[in-house]
Amino acid sequence: MNALLIYMVKAALYLAGFYLIYFIFLSRDTKYGRNRAFIILSLVSAFILPMISINVKEQSGIFYFGKTLSEVLVTANGNKGQMVHASGSGMNYYALLFNIYLTGVIVFTLKLMADSINLFVLIRKNKKKNNHIVYFSGFNTAGFSAIGYIFINRSLDNAEAEEIIRHEQNHLENNHFLDILFIEVVLIFQWFNPFIYLFNRSLRAIHEYQADQECLREGMTLKSYQNLLLSNIFRSGKINISNCFSNPSLIRKRMIMMSKKPSGNFSNLKILLAIPVTALFLSAISACEKSINTGKPADEMALPATTTNQTIEISQAPVFTKPKTREEVPPPLPPPPIDKQSNATSTEKAAEIIQEKTDPINEEVPDQVFVVVEEMPVYPGGDKGMMEFIYSNIKYPEEAKEKLIQGRVILRFAVMSTGKVGRVSVLKSIDPLLDEEAKRVVESMPDFVPGRQGGKPVNVWYSVPVTFQLK
Repeated sequence: MNALLIYMVKAALYLAGFYLIYFIFLSRDTKYGRNRAFIILSLVSAFILPMISINVKEQSGIFYFGKTLSEVLVTANGNKGQMVHASGSGMNYYALLFNIYLTGVIVFTLKLMADSINLFVLIRKNKKKNNHIVYFSGFNTAGFSAIGYIFINRSLDNAEAEEIIRHEQNHLENNHFLDILFIEVVLIFQWFNPFIYLFNRSLRAIHEYQADQECLREGMTLKSYQNLLLSNIFRSGKINISNCFSNPSLIRKRMIMMSKKPSGNFSNLKILLAIPVTALFLSAISACEKSINTGKPADEMALPATTTNQTIEISQAPVFTKPKTREEVPPPLPPPPIDKQSNATSTEKAAEIIQEKTDPINEEVPDQVFVVVEEMPVYPGGDKGMMEFIYSNIKYPEEAKEKLIQGRVILRFAVMSTGKVGRVSVLKSIDPLLDEEAKRVVESMPDFVPGRQGGKPVNVWYSVPVTFQLK
């Protein structure tokens, strides 16, 4: 879900960059074949390039790792009623965005299907045997072409119909309908992107420029052809997945382009501008992708936090027991008696048993730690319960109060594949007194249900900021 949204956003950014190149440098040229190829390649590239990532230099500084819990505020007077912005899953926002996106996809898919059905019904009702020309009535358009057929309004006289048929035949010979169908499919998935509508309009304009150019080459005079366009200027209704002869919004541009001096071959070099723009977007998007790494290991990579802003209220004490102090931790179990007749192998096995009982983390767990995984770890009682536990068990050290020490400590920890909390470290230190207190509480948290990636339990990074405030 999240990956699909990010992929579509990256594709939208590439489309924006490519369209700016087309609009600024190419749209005024009469190299219609080149412009058509550029638009089609832009649409294809925009969906390929997001799958490519390049290495970029990492930024230095303090970064959060993995899912960041909301800030815990600890005051010297023991007032704990100020905790807000507790951690939630944050996935509701992604779910909402995904549902909106999916609704748009469904609506535009249904629209494309409705246009296709109308087209096939029109062909079925009016098509004559062995003829690719279909005469119709009821649509406010002079004529259009689609899927190998030319559609002509019965209200036209024979001379007008013949000229429009010649124009639409040029559309069929250049396979313009395939372009229209392709960009309509792209529009379904990029319906939220304003640049796809600009590309759609530009591609249709290029089709008309090409068809107009062919008609003039075949002997039609410029004046009579422009008069034909003007006589049909108010006929605009059409089926969307077709090339329409009388599109009022394009007639002015068509008349300008058909009387414009042809562009020289040197203008073809403008297309090379796509190379640096593509490289720039690829570098920028790769850098952003690296900074929000959504599923790759992040042992040595500094990443921004996955934050949430759901507010919770603390209405009662947590159900968990108070964490034990260091003095209350029971001493390690004594080694078992060694049988004189046992060999070294049995002694090693006994040592392994002791190690498993005394070590809070199974060291056989792989070292790889993820930032975000398919199934995030789940704390008993949910994220609200986790924040309640931390908040209710942390204390402001008395010595720190006496020394007037305050500040914000940022901790990083991992929920291991065993569900235990491990690898607790301080990303931002204020004073050992505050650092150790924050670490003590985090290390004492109960076991999680471990996160999973590809169906297997994995280690996942978390971070939590704790602010110690005297007043």
